Amino acid sequence: MNFRDVRSHGEGALTNPYLPSIPNGRKSPMTASIATKPAALRCALGLAVVFAPMVVAAMERPVARHPTPSPIVKLLAGIAPAKAAPPPVMELVWKGADIDGDGASDFANPTGSAPRGHDDFGDGFFGARRDGGSRAHEGVDYVARAGQTVHAPMSGYVTKIGYAYAGDTDLKFVEITNPALGYAARSFYVTPDVEVGATVRLGDRIGKVESLQSHYPGITDHVHLEILAPGGDRVNAAGLIVPRMMAVNTDTAAD
Repeated sequence: MNFRDVRSHGEGALTNPYLPSIPNGRKSPMTASIATKPAALRCALGLAVVFAPMVVAAMERPVARHPTPSPIVKLLAGIAPAKAAPPPVMELVWKGADIDGDGASDFANPTGSAPRGHDDFGDGFFGARRDGGSRAHEGVDYVARAGQTVHAPMSGYVTKIGYAYAGDTDLKFVEITNPALGYAARSFYVTPDVEVGATVRLGDRIGKVESLQSHYPGITDHVHLEILAPGGDRVNAAGLIVPRMMAVNTDTAAD
């Protein structure tokens, strides 16, 4: 079949081979129908002719879609990043030596403060010079405020309450002895709350700090602590009660 069959109708007129032949001088039914339609229909047909190629092209090349994230990606995206833990609050505590090896401290700082540094009356550490070097300091002076609580530096029995200086009844000391350990501890410049024979535990209140200003004007108030080892020799309390930095549980502290 020849699809380029061209029939002459008048002067060089070409006809569509797929439409029936129409005698010269007459309009085809489709042409006549279009001519009778309103202008709006003709406009719509014109737009269809214009946009039809665009629709075909869009169908051949669909718009690329973004891939849908996998469920695990969505899950991870929804998890809020963990907040960094705040740095621990550190606090200075005094740790006593464990002499008997039971895992518990056997000594404690009587005031909770550091040893006395240098002032006009000398130094507060063990072995410091006294009386121009004629004798050595036999204890450790722990800084205190007049009137504050003094804690038992050791568990045991109150075996003596005496005077710090002969002939002076203003300043006293409390002696505690622990027969199981063989040690004794004397806390000087204390107004006692306990009596001889009383049983005390490590850290219990044994009295309050006495002011030293009437005896040594300008001196740093303190508790003078002497530790006597088995046999009676005095030893350095600072070697048995040492400072440590430890983390504090802020949640518990807030309660």
